[in-house]
Amino acid sequence: MRLREWISSRRALLVAFALTLPLVTPRIRGADEIEYFSYLPSIVFDRDLSFGNEYRHFYERDPAGLAGFKETFLDLREPVTGRHINFAPLGSALLWSPFYLGAHAGVVAARALGSDVPADGYSLPYAAAACYASALYAFAGLLLVHGVLRRHGGVPEPAATLSVLGLWFGTPVLYYMTIAPAFSHSCSLFAVALVVSLTLREDERRGDGVLPWALLGAGCGLAGLVREQDVLIGVLPGGLLASRLLRERRLSVALRQALALAAGAALVFLPQLLAYRALNGGFGPSRMVARKMSWSSPHFLEVLLDPGHGLFLWTPLLLVAAVGLAAAVARRDPPRSLPWLALALLLQVWINGAVESWSQAGAFGSRRFVGATPIFAFGLAGVVAAGIRRFGTRLPALAVALCVWWNLSLMVQFGLNIMDRQRLRWPEVARAQLTEVPQRLGGAAWLFFTDRERLVREVP
Repeated sequence: MRLREWISSRRALLVAFALTLPLVTPRIRGADEIEYFSYLPSIVFDRDLSFGNEYRHFYERDPAGLAGFKETFLDLREPVTGRHINFAPLGSALLWSPFYLGAHAGVVAARALGSDVPADGYSLPYAAAACYASALYAFAGLLLVHGVLRRHGGVPEPAATLSVLGLWFGTPVLYYMTIAPAFSHSCSLFAVALVVSLTLREDERRGDGVLPWALLGAGCGLAGLVREQDVLIGVLPGGLLASRLLRERRLSVALRQALALAAGAALVFLPQLLAYRALNGGFGPSRMVARKMSWSSPHFLEVLLDPGHGLFLWTPLLLVAAVGLAAAVARRDPPRSLPWLALALLLQVWINGAVESWSQAGAFGSRRFVGATPIFAFGLAGVVAAGIRRFGTRLPALAVALCVWWNLSLMVQFGLNIMDRQRLRWPEVARAQLTEVPQRLGGAAWLFFTDRERLVREVP
């Protein structure tokens, strides 16, 4: 089978997903992961939103590694309610819950047959359920992206599949889908892809019904449940609805659909409002988060271009995608959805530039943009399709493969602590990509697949 024919098949995505499954690390380690996961044992086993025992469980397993976690999440309390702090929204736990409950049922059944695996909500089957669920949701999101590019983006094969594979393996998507799946980013990708897919399908139908718009609103609410910043994807259905009103001037239909959109979003987001109330004493995020926001977005450009932390330096493929999206919007008669997708991306830059911790120092890549992958896909697919028309499949595939190599090598550097995780120094990083990474890859890969815990302990 020729390269073009192979890439044109969705089997490429299925094979890629199967190959990534052994990379999934079923562990809950960092502060953010603990916050997201703790909703599950707290609600399922304790039937409350008090996280003291959950936090204590994770801290006692790794007191040295979680000393900073203890200072904030065990020792401090929300000033109004006196409860333990949890900055994480509950959407990821909601999406994980069917898998988590299935794991619990399996553990209970296994214990009845003599197994000694603890049915405590924390043991390996429970953590694995959440982590593999994240991988599955991310893959579902990527399939939605592929379908949207083909059906609504007018992207031919093999450009659609090659673009999805590039965004998957050439950006932080892979890291947060496999190495750190207990963050919210895989679920974020899925929720945003779902909204984009539903919106473009309904915009194409141009029906008068309100139910599809209520479902669209529910998708926007789910996106906000997973990560509050993702609710900004609502500008896409809202903008297309406003454009239709200006174009067709059917005020009553547009108003009914707008109300359905808002009602669906509010209904699905309601559990988060109630959680805010219980945890923080008001219907909003913790004041400890709000005081770290500057709505003028003073770091708007740094988020993209800062030498040590900028999105485009960490992930050059996303610069290509952003340029492709801008070029598509600038065309004489772009598709109706593209300007709103571009606005949604700008809003993500704005909200990330408004956060005091905009640099995301210590994290792998600009992880807060993983949810914007479905938007970047439109820009990248346009560039890849143009490259295939002009040069054939091999050259664009080689360019994407180069970006994938860059990202995978960065993952190795990050995992082995070769790089300065707090601020990248690009001459050192580039040199290590060609020298230290190849030298240490074999031994690290062996430990990764045979004794992952030892690998973590031995990394300086």
